[in-house]
Amino acid sequence: MAGTEQPFVQHLMELRDRVLYAVYGIAVAVALLAFWPGPDGLIDFIAAPIKHHMPEGAKLIAVGVFSPFIVPLKVLAMAAVLLALPWIMYQIWAFVAPGLYSHEKRFALPLIFFGSVLAYSGIAFVQLFVLDRMFGFIQHFTPDSVAATPDIASYVEAILSLYIAFGLAFQVPIVVILLVRMGIVEIEKLKSFRGYFIVLAFVIAAVVTPPDVLSQISLAVPMVLLYEIGIVAAGWFQKNAKKPDEDEAENGSAS
Repeated sequence: MAGTEQPFVQHLMELRDRVLYAVYGIAVAVALLAFWPGPDGLIDFIAAPIKHHMPEGAKLIAVGVFSPFIVPLKVLAMAAVLLALPWIMYQIWAFVAPGLYSHEKRFALPLIFFGSVLAYSGIAFVQLFVLDRMFGFIQHFTPDSVAATPDIASYVEAILSLYIAFGLAFQVPIVVILLVRMGIVEIEKLKSFRGYFIVLAFVIAAVVTPPDVLSQISLAVPMVLLYEIGIVAAGWFQKNAKKPDEDEAENGSAS
């Protein structure tokens, strides 16, 4: 028991250290963002798409008693996690890296970088493209007798759900690459699954996005394109992974 207990305790200590490092990274990101652009600047940035379609001089309202205090803190924390995302991903990789082979380490690092870039791309796509067109579409159907002055708390929750949905949906290439690399599915099977994935992408988009056609299409179409990119990337990774696998197999048989 003593021989098995010590490695387990060491793993727990390593996990604790990695979690603390990730928290420290988020804390640094909070401090930086609190200094610039500050909670007010972050609120102005994320509110820009909907304010563009509101009457001139109109502002978002805070219905809840604590909303003027809680919402800026929530936005600041959300932005800090996004800013520290590569650091958090690195801590996850550093925790599992000692149990990986050398070629698996070479394979993991590009995926971490690629996954972070895709997550940022999905969030940027929401902020710069989807929200403006979605709110324009919604405002088009707002009756003249209705004043569209959304609550800031509900607005932040809505766009946060879109950030998460698009950030995860843009990870399709990573999922495809991992499925192929782990031998769960062959590339030819993925190619034959194209038609089903298109239907699946639109179903997912209908579930996770607001009930307007524009935002659903804005999520489904990139998912389909990223699926094709994932197939190409999986083939490239598979081709470049064969040589290290063969070398390690030869070294193992020789020893």
